[in-house]
Amino acid sequence: MSDQDDGVPASGPGSAASPGAATVPDGLVSAVVHLVDTGPVMLGAYTIAELTAVDAVVDFLEARPSDEVLAEAVRSLAARQLLVPGSSQEQVQVRGDLGIAVAFQQRARKVLDLRVAGTKPGEPWRVLVLPQPEDICLVVRIDALGVHEIALYKVDDTLEMLSEWLPHGSPTREELATDENSLLTDSDRSALVTLTEYTAEGSAETAVSSRDLILAARKGHLHAMTRDNSDSEDGALKPITVDGKDGIRDRLGELIAVG
Repeated sequence: MSDQDDGVPASGPGSAASPGAATVPDGLVSAVVHLVDTGPVMLGAYTIAELTAVDAVVDFLEARPSDEVLAEAVRSLAARQLLVPGSSQEQVQVRGDLGIAVAFQQRARKVLDLRVAGTKPGEPWRVLVLPQPEDICLVVRIDALGVHEIALYKVDDTLEMLSEWLPHGSPTREELATDENSLLTDSDRSALVTLTEYTAEGSAETAVSSRDLILAARKGHLHAMTRDNSDSEDGALKPITVDGKDGIRDRLGELIAVG
């Protein structure tokens, strides 16, 4: 997709003024969705500074790079013809695969944030999934070096990939006498999965509600708990039974509201 001619116009990069919503060229979404039906569409790998410069998924990331780092990222994107002047001084055009990523990110209204402890070299430690109305997902895989690899997958392929990556084990409902942080850090492999639904005004996202799923593999057993952070009572963790990879896949499907 690197030869994509149509750019995605947006207000100035994230390092400058507050950016507005991207304007998506006619036919872009339907063409890309059709392409995803034939297989995953890889949209490249970017640093957090490059994503911040075009205001892509930055509301879901913790750290904002310094102005100097952002300026260098803008120069790098411009040198690769991924960032070009727009129709006015207040606009820039995000081109190619990065423009597609920005367009699909700004269409999403929920994000599944998965963080895994106990990963091996070569594995991502964090994955962001932004479901789309057409039963496809924008997936951002983040590795230990801070490289953000972006791709579009069908929902079924996304759920299959995630269920393989998350902790596994025989199901158990045993309640562990430990707090959440200990459960996440003292297990052989653990994961914190958070589904956040949000509203957007321009490119600014505001969280409306969120739910957590915690998975912890210990001594061959998988401990699982859920929490609804919008619960008016106490938002306490509740133990559940998750049966193997299929059970994990079903739980993830429930979180992003697909069958």
